[in-house]
Amino acid sequence: MKISKLVRSRNDWKAKAKNRGSHIRGFRKQVRAYQKRQVRDQQEIDRLENEITQLRAALRDAERTRVTGAMMPYRTLCVLLVVGSIVSFRSVPRIMQVFQPWLWAQVRIPHFTSVINWTLRAGIALFEQVSTLSEPWVAILDCSIDIGTRKALVVLRVALSALQRKQGAIGPRDCECIGLEVSHQWNGLRVSEALSRIFAKTGVPAAILKDGGSDLQRGVALFCAQRPEQKIYLLEDVGHFAANALKALYATSKSFLKFIQITARAAARIRQTNLAWLLPPKIRTKGRFQSITAVAQWAHKIIEIVGGRGRAQAHTDLSRVRKAFAGFASLRPFLKRFSHTCALTERFLKLLKTTGLNETTHLEAQAILAQLSPRSLVRRRLSLWLEKHIHIQRLLAMGQQPLLVSSDAIESLFGLFKTVIQRNPQAELNRLIYLLPLLCANHSADEIDGALKQCSHTSMRNHIVENLPPTLRQHRSQMFKTSAIPVPNSGNFQRPDTA
Repeated sequence: MKISKLVRSRNDWKAKAKNRGSHIRGFRKQVRAYQKRQVRDQQEIDRLENEITQLRAALRDAERTRVTGAMMPYRTLCVLLVVGSIVSFRSVPRIMQVFQPWLWAQVRIPHFTSVINWTLRAGIALFEQVSTLSEPWVAILDCSIDIGTRKALVVLRVALSALQRKQGAIGPRDCECIGLEVSHQWNGLRVSEALSRIFAKTGVPAAILKDGGSDLQRGVALFCAQRPEQKIYLLEDVGHFAANALKALYATSKSFLKFIQITARAAARIRQTNLAWLLPPKIRTKGRFQSITAVAQWAHKIIEIVGGRGRAQAHTDLSRVRKAFAGFASLRPFLKRFSHTCALTERFLKLLKTTGLNETTHLEAQAILAQLSPRSLVRRRLSLWLEKHIHIQRLLAMGQQPLLVSSDAIESLFGLFKTVIQRNPQAELNRLIYLLPLLCANHSADEIDGALKQCSHTSMRNHIVENLPPTLRQHRSQMFKTSAIPVPNSGNFQRPDTA
């Protein structure tokens, strides 16, 4: 073997040994660094576990110390769910059960009757806190529809400047419930007496806004006549007034009655068919003309389908539609006038309900009414209403500040109330009427919490007994209780003769 090969082999071996040694030293350094890092991580894990154990112990101690006071925010949350989310009382325990793992695990899910009691306590407390208002305000009053054998008189308070501050239509959250009374029947005298009691606590408003109900008309007139020294302006709700104007024009019209008859007959024919998408909006029997504009818009669209040119082919959808709406085409001239009048009335109402009445909106409303025929009964009536109320706005010295002329806020309040109590097995105005003060304004959690602390369960029951007459359900329960035959604890029981 040549010496050069031995030298080259030795040099290769030495190079491999050096590389292997360097790799081994690098691996040893990595292992030592990993071991040191593992020790540090284990120390950090031990520290965090100790800290978690301490925090859990502190949390358990805190829960034990505040277990007696934990129900108050819990009750507040239940009330806020009803008021803010507009859900039924029976829904609240189910919602709380879903979120229980993330809330109060040690507190039991309440029964829905407890939620009712907490809500009524908060509503009664807020209702009793009503006081006078420093700035001028408008009272919105209305009677609810008959629910069972009772009707409720509700009075809301809204400042004159509320419409300008909000820059939009007024809703229940912008008002305050200051009056709430329930009776089996309302007439002018009872309304006047109720207003006297309510305004004795809150002060006299600058104006009273109401609809055209005869009981409210007589009651407010009697109340104002008893106080001639106090100038109270009377405002008529623009929505009800416009509905009455449309009713005066169309209620006895032969063309309108024929239109309603054809519509009802056609709706019955197509309801269970593939043409059900042509169904008209619901035509109400009571208060029909308050929602008649939707029917007019539907009629304007359907007349183009029914009254088209040419004969429809047999057994087609068009032929079935024309057969269902037979006689509609002959009403084309009337329906065009009817839809035109209703569309302009809707624009008139949208303007005044959204922005109120001032000098600017007065001119815009006049321009809308000018598009109606000068002989139109709707135009004449709405023009008289407009001039009367712009005169009141000027007498109140409001400048460009808009005047509230719509009582839709109280109608919306009744709608929210019905949504909450719709699962009530027996429809009747009972103690749940005290939910209305909570549905008005925007009450914070602190306000509801304070109201719950202020009104106890006993105070709530006493207030209800003093201010609400017994319900039909209470009458029935009392009658069954008094007429039941007592059963002795022991011995033979002889049923008395009933001959």
